[in-house]
Formats: sequence, C-alpha cells, structure tokens
Amino acid sequence: MVRTRNRSRMLPRIRARRCGWVPLLALVLLVSGTVLAPPAAAHPVLVGPVAAPRLAPALAPALAPAHAPTDDPPQPNGQAYPSTGDIDRARADAARRAAAASAIEAQLAAARTELEQAGQRADQAVEAYNGAQARLARARAAAADAAVHAAAAESARAAAAEQAAALAAATYRTGATPELSAFNDLFGARGPRAAADQAVAVGAAARTTRQILEDATSTARAAADAQRAAQADAAAAERAADAVARAKAEAQAQLTAHQQTVAELADRSERLLGELAAARNTTVELERRRQAALEAIAAQQAEEVAKAAALAAEKAAAQKAAAEKAATDRAAADRAAADRTAADRAAADKAAAGKAAQQSGGAPGRSQRPAPPPPSSSSSSSSESGGQAAVAFAKARLGLPYLWGGEGPGGYDCSGLTKIAWQQGGRRLTHFAADQYAESTPVTYHQLRPGDLVFWSHTGKAADIYHVAIYLGDDQVIMAPHPGGRIEQTSVWVMGGPSFFARP
Repeated sequence: MVRTRNRSRMLPRIRARRCGWVPLLALVLLVSGTVLAPPAAAHPVLVGPVAAPRLAPALAPALAPAHAPTDDPPQPNGQAYPSTGDIDRARADAARRAAAASAIEAQLAAARTELEQAGQRADQAVEAYNGAQARLARARAAAADAAVHAAAAESARAAAAEQAAALAAATYRTGATPELSAFNDLFGARGPRAAADQAVAVGAAARTTRQILEDATSTARAAADAQRAAQADAAAAERAADAVARAKAEAQAQLTAHQQTVAELADRSERLLGELAAARNTTVELERRRQAALEAIAAQQAEEVAKAAALAAEKAAAQKAAAEKAATDRAAADRAAADRTAADRAAADKAAAGKAAQQSGGAPGRSQRPAPPPPSSSSSSSSESGGQAAVAFAKARLGLPYLWGGEGPGGYDCSGLTKIAWQQGGRRLTHFAADQYAESTPVTYHQLRPGDLVFWSHTGKAADIYHVAIYLGDDQVIMAPHPGGRIEQTSVWVMGGPSFFARP
C-alpha cells in the first residue's frame, strides 16, 4: 500500500521531467541551426509517456552529424533543386568562359595594334621614298646648274687661251713681247709729245699682256674647279638615284608586308570573334558590333589623353618662353640703363669740352648718331584665302584611295595631297612631309586655322616627320591615312598628339 502510494507520487514527477527536457532539446536544436520540420501529414507531438516513441523518429535527423547535407523540398514542378556540385560546376564554367573571353579580347586588341604599326611602317617607307625623290630632284638640278657653269667656265678658258696664243704668236713674229716693242718705240720717239704717247702705249701694252696672262690662268683654274664640281654633282645625282631605287624597293616591300598583315589579321580577327561569340553564347555579328563600340570608346579616350598631353606640353613651352623672354627683357633693360648712363656721361664730357672750346674761341664739334634701320616687316607666306582654297580642294578629294607617290587625280599619298591642295592656294611645296614643314612657318595648336598643316614624327624630330594632314578647324583634319585606306576627315588626335603645326 505504501509502495503503491509512493509510485503514484513519483509518476507526476517523471511526467514533469519528460515534459521539461523536450522543450530544452528543441531550443538547443534551434540554436545549433537545425530546424525540426516534420511533414504536414505527421501527427502532432504529444507530451507524455505515449509521445516518446513518436518523438524519437522526428528527432533522429536533428541528432545526425552537423555536416550532413539536408535535402531541399522539391520545386513546385517536381524537379529537384541544383546540388552544390552543380552550382560549383556552373560557376567554374562561367569563370572559364569569362577568362577565355578576356584572353580573346586581348588578342583582338593586339591584332589592332599590329595593324596600326604595320600601316605606320608602310607610311614611313612611302615618305622615305618621297624624300629620296625630292633629294634626287635637287641633286639633278644642282648637277644641271653645275654642268652649265662648267660649260661657261670652259668657254671663258678657251677664249683666254686663244688670247694667250695670239700673244705668243705675236711675240714669236716680232721676236719680242708687245710690251718690249712699245719700249723700243718709246726710245725712238721724237719730241716730248711723241714720248708721252708712247709711254701710254707702253702702259697699255703691259696691262693688256698681264690681263691676257691672268685671264688665261684664272679661267683655266675656274674651268677646272667647275668641272670638278660638275662631276661631284653628277656623282651625287647618281647616288640619289640609287637611294631612290632602294627606297622604292623598301616601300614596295613594306606595302606588300602591310597587305599580307591586313589579310592575316582579318582572318585572325574573324576567328577570334567566332571564339568570343562561343564563349559568351552570342553571335559573331553582335560581338563585331560590340568590339567596334569598344574601339570607338578607346579611341575617344586616347584622343582625350593625347589632347591633354599636347596642351600641357604647349603650356609648359609657353611658360618657358615667357620666362626666357622676361630674362631677356631684364638683360636688355640693364644694358639700356648702362647705355643711358654712359651716354649721359659722354654728353656731360662733351658739354664740358664744348664749353672749354667756346672759352678758347673754338666751335664745338658735332657728332651725329646714325639713324636706326627701319624695322623689318614680315608677312605670313600664306594668306587665309590660300588656306581656304587648300581646304576646298582636299574636301573635294574625300574618298579617293591612298596611292603612294600619288599627286592625283586618281589618288594621293599624305604629302602628295597637301602639295597639290596648297598648289591651289598659290604655294609651292615639295612632295615630302619633312620638307613641307621646313618650307612653312611653325605655329602652335592655339594658332591653327583652316589650311594649316599638321605633322607627325615617330621621334619628335622634324627630320623624322612621316605624316602630314590639312587642318579644317574644330580639331578635324583631312588626310590620306595609310596604304589601303582612303582620304578621310578625322580627328586631329587620331594618331596621338601631333609633333608639329605649320602654315605654308
């Protein structure tokens, strides 16, 4: 009876303990990140001795190791969610495609750079040929002038030689020189008047003889010098002709190489565009348009950088010139002050000397300072109307093909276009970009006006100028760009910062 009573007292305690650890265990599982989510059809969990068997299966997944993955519920369409492995593989594939696309774009950029460099090499070779042609023309002109001078010198030598031969013949016939014969006549003269006349004859004969001999000597020397100069100029013309032949062969080789490069890079670019489209799961046409847009953006950025650099360089040059001018002005002012001091001192000394002369009865002397030469006025070798005529001619040739050595009408190279354009503007230029700069007046970027010439040099030296264009205004130029291209209107910064600006 006592045992039964005790058992009845302990039963509520056991039930209370069982009811107490279930919420505690649920709380622990929630904190550890495990959520009990029994199926909707499961019976509600009851607390008590009867509920313990039903609670065990529900708690079994929660009591499993923490690293064991749990299955996600199925999607509404019944398909399973991607597994962690599927996600990792998708991410790796995306990264691989992105890396491949980046590598292909780098190869496309390298191909564009290679194409630009090939075009620049071809342009340099063409201008080298034009320079060789210009030097040959000058050498041939010099050789022709030297030949004319040599012929004239030889003619003068022959005439002097004939006079000398006549003198020798006269000496042979008379047995004495004309000068000695005149002396004999002088000794035989009767009376002072006849003697005076004979003395004049003696002097004239002596002068004539000396002149004949001097002429014979000097003209022979001049003829020999002229002949040597003509031979040297002829040899220089031959060397210039050889240089033209070499420059022509080099230009032709560079043009052939440029054409091959263009064809190879076109094939390579098309293949790379196909690979890029596959890597991005797009089309070749979409990738081509995207690359064109990227190139346009990159070109605009490069032009802005080039313009900023050119403006900064011009500003630095202007500051340097201003500082040098200020130093020159200060030095000139110092010299002028010293000159004024010296002049004042000289004037005071002169006044004192004049006063002393007046006191002694003399008159002061006068000294006149020579008048300064009139200032020389220099006008520009080209007029604004000439520039407009050059621009109009160049605009009318837009779209014509680049033709190396070309001066029209079917095609032009860069310096051929500027030469013929400025020929319409009344200015004669050589078909060679470096010579065109030397034949023009340098200006700055801010001084540019339509018709001025813009030059590029790969070394920054005027002797290495290889390209020229005609300025239109608003940072636009017209140029014959490169072999294989056509005369076009483009930005003045399209080839980077120009090296020089000049006005014909």
